[in-house]
Amino acid sequence: MNEMETDVLAGLICSKRDCLTQLRDMGRRQLEIIDRGDMTSLLDLLAAKQQWLARLRQIERALDPFRNQDPESRQWRSEEDRGRCARQIAECEQLLSEIIRQEKRGERAMVRRRDEAATRLQAAHFAGRARGAYAEQSQNTVNQLDLNSET
Repeated sequence: MNEMETDVLAGLICSKRDCLTQLRDMGRRQLEIIDRGDMTSLLDLLAAKQQWLARLRQIERALDPFRNQDPESRQWRSEEDRGRCARQIAECEQLLSEIIRQEKRGERAMVRRRDEAATRLQAAHFAGRARGAYAEQSQNTVNQLDLNSET
């Protein structure tokens, strides 16, 4: 493997780290937006996040040729470059773990919000039915005043 290939590899790893950092930061904002219940902003953020996910897929495809190589056989410009790349790979793994945890928290928060909304809708439905039953009962009842007096 020549030095140019390790430069490409290092550049791709750096791009992957930057992309994952963006996704992690967007995930933080996503959790805040979910907590606020701002669905319009959430949809906007998810659309932007989709672009970063597409970028990550491109980077992963570009990394494919390096996956089956023996890392020990790669020729690096310096041990410093090799170490920097190894540190960035470790950072990528940490970022990916954090992103997965965020996504799970976001999913749980959205399910909780959905369930709360369903409960509120059900309560409103029952209240509407009760109100309708009382209104129907009022219409069927004839109000009479008993004027008979027995003395």
